[in-house]
Amino acid sequence: MPAAPPTIGVLVIASGNAHKVAEIGGMLDELPVLVRQQPDGLEIEETGSTYLANARLKAETVAQLTGEWALADDSGLEVDALGGAPGIYSARYAPSDHERIHRLLKELGDTPYRTASFNSAMALADPSGRTVLEAQGICRGEILHAARGHGGAYDPIFWVRETACSYAELNPHQRLRFGSRGRAARQMAAELRQLLGLA
Repeated sequence: MPAAPPTIGVLVIASGNAHKVAEIGGMLDELPVLVRQQPDGLEIEETGSTYLANARLKAETVAQLTGEWALADDSGLEVDALGGAPGIYSARYAPSDHERIHRLLKELGDTPYRTASFNSAMALADPSGRTVLEAQGICRGEILHAARGHGGAYDPIFWVRETACSYAELNPHQRLRFGSRGRAARQMAAELRQLLGLA
């Protein structure tokens, strides 16, 4: 039985969302790193004007605070008929997931033009707090008239064309292959492997 690859260190996911930390950790599980969640109680204000700027801000802040490598993600839903809204304000569109979905469907109404995209950006900061890697992923689809499946954020109302199901119904393999975060994570994993001398 071959020996397990050595663990090279800790990678802190710059998020207080345990579900997101587990999802990103799963996407990177082939890398010999110990994935950790950011310190409890830490709140980082997302003041960037792009997904990448927000990801960079979170990664650099957490790296500086922990002295470890830090990986951050910022994602949003862009609906074409709404001029790209809610975009970087996706998480702040309403107080809860249910209210966010309700507001989006109400604003979209019965229009047949329901194309949209999930957009994700990732940034990796070294222990000094300097961003050294960035990646972005996009998943195209359309907005359903009603929720399908159970999931967080806008996942139940986003139809993924390649899989013929909602984002909420994707299994982990499909999320890694087709999801916006999965696409960004795959790019990040390949470059992270090279950066850490694991290629």
